[in-house]
Amino acid sequence: MAALSIDRLFDAAIRIQIMERSISLTFSENIVRIRFPTTRRLAEFLEVPHYYILPYFAMMEEENLITRAERVGIMTTLKGSQKVLTLMQENYAVEMQEILGPGVFSALTGKK
Repeated sequence: MAALSIDRLFDAAIRIQIMERSISLTFSENIVRIRFPTTRRLAEFLEVPHYYILPYFAMMEEENLITRAERVGIMTTLKGSQKVLTLMQENYAVEMQEILGPGVFSALTGKK
């Protein structure tokens, strides 16, 4: 098992979205927020116990990358959305364009 890290969790979240062919976006206050998979879903995907994931989510909240709201779920902040979109552009552009469409993907990433 590879060591966990915030970067690995963000990458896993994107890979889950690709695998499920679904990305949930919320637009509010001039911010694009991206729904993160649940902690249990990430733990299952990474094949680690759920309690291994929880400290990283606390760190991501402290670093203002995500926000958790009861009955709403885990969403990225502006900083977290920028991190996700950068990873999508650098590592998963083809897959993201297939899911989001080239126009939406381009508008989100600012890349043509």
